[in-house]
Amino acid sequence: MSAQTDGPYGPLIPMPELTPDALRAAVARIAPSRIPALTQHLFEATTNAQQTQGLAPLHAFVHSWAVFIAVERHPERAARLRELERIVDTGEQDPTAAIAEIRAIREAAEAEAGL
Repeated sequence: MSAQTDGPYGPLIPMPELTPDALRAAVARIAPSRIPALTQHLFEATTNAQQTQGLAPLHAFVHSWAVFIAVERHPERAARLRELERIVDTGEQDPTAAIAEIRAIREAAEAEAGL
C-alpha cells in the first residue's frame, strides 16, 4: 500500500494494492456496508471474464473499486462528491459546475490509485 498525506491528518487508510483481496480489505475498513456490492461485482466480473475469455471485466472491477477507495479514504472529498452528485440528481440548479468538479475528483482519484 502506498501512503499519501491529506493535510495534517492524512487519509483514513493507505491506498491498497490493486488486487481483489486488497481492495476488499480496504472497503471492509472504510465502508463495510459496501462489501456485499463489491462481492457481487467481483462475482459478475469473474463470470463475464470467463464467458468472454477476456480480462476487461476484471479490469473494470479493479478500476471501479480503486476509484471508490481513493475517494472514500478522504472523508471530506467523499462528502463533497456526494453533495455534487445530489446537485446533479435533483436538477434544482445548473449542473455544469458540479459535473466538472465530479470529473476532477474522479480524475484525481484515478491518479492517486495509479490508474
